[in-house]
Amino acid sequence: MDVLVCYDVRTDTPEGRRRLRRIAKVCEDYGQRVQYSVFECTIGDALLMRFLAQCRKIVSIDEDSLRIYRLRGGRKDAVTVIGRDGYIDFTAPLVV
Repeated sequence: MDVLVCYDVRTDTPEGRRRLRRIAKVCEDYGQRVQYSVFECTIGDALLMRFLAQCRKIVSIDEDSLRIYRLRGGRKDAVTVIGRDGYIDFTAPLVV
C-alpha cells in the first residue's frame, strides 16, 4: 500500500532536535522524502506495523505529531503535484 507520512516535532530543545533526526532517519528507511517532514512510502502491512513500533519509541506524544495517510488507489491516483516532483518510482523498470 502507499502511505503518506507527515510529522511535526517540537525542536526548541536538544531532545526535540534529536527526536527530529531520529524520526527522519526511520522514515528514510521506509520511503522517500518528498518535502522536509513528508515521506511517501510503499509498504506492506507487516512493515507498516514495524514502522509504527519504531516511531512510537521516538515520538513524544505530548509534544510531537506523526500522521499516516493511506493513499487509496496508490500514489498515482491520489497525488497531484504542481511544481518540482523529486519522486522516484522504484517499482518501474531500471534502465542502465
